[in-house]
Amino acid sequence: MKKLFWPLVFIIVLVGCSSAYYSGLEKFGIHKRDILVDRVGEARDSQEQAKEQFKDALQQFGSVVNYSGGELQDTYNKLSAQYESSVASAKNVSKRIDSVEKVSEDLFEEWEQELDSYQSQSLRNQSETQLRRTRAQYQTLISAMRQAESKMPPVLEVFEDQVLFLKHNLNATAVAALQSEYQSVSDDVKRLIEEMEASINQANEFIASLE
Repeated sequence: MKKLFWPLVFIIVLVGCSSAYYSGLEKFGIHKRDILVDRVGEARDSQEQAKEQFKDALQQFGSVVNYSGGELQDTYNKLSAQYESSVASAKNVSKRIDSVEKVSEDLFEEWEQELDSYQSQSLRNQSETQLRRTRAQYQTLISAMRQAESKMPPVLEVFEDQVLFLKHNLNATAVAALQSEYQSVSDDVKRLIEEMEASINQANEFIASLE
């Protein structure tokens, strides 16, 4: 019984904190709908930043495969830094998408519960229709976001391999070996950017529909 006690307490505290958080914001006229719009905007911005970061990483990788003398250690350090920045950007995207999902679940749950508070059946029906429409738009958005998110780990794995290989073989032969991988990496990044742009566009459309 003791093993179950603390997890249950933790869940109760989380639910309580979440309710208090929303209640506190609503006192200042900030509702779940506003929070959702804000978090979708943050997720969109994080994807925009990640998109640019992956572009920069690809450019740095291109400079490695076009290496023509000089200090290879510096070149490796730059590529490694771009990889680390890409990892950080990917983590931020995932965190932002998670936050969108959390507030959207709370919003839709509250909206559905409040439908029973209507006295007018006509208004209730209109609100229920709007709920279904908004939820469908949201599903399209979150699917696009998760789709773009799923493209990041494979690209990061490829980048990590290149950085590690270069680290273990700091010589011109290693650079020559990486040249054959460049086109594949480039294609992967281009597909990722396309997915991100589609997700960013979906976010803009969703925000516009709620404002």
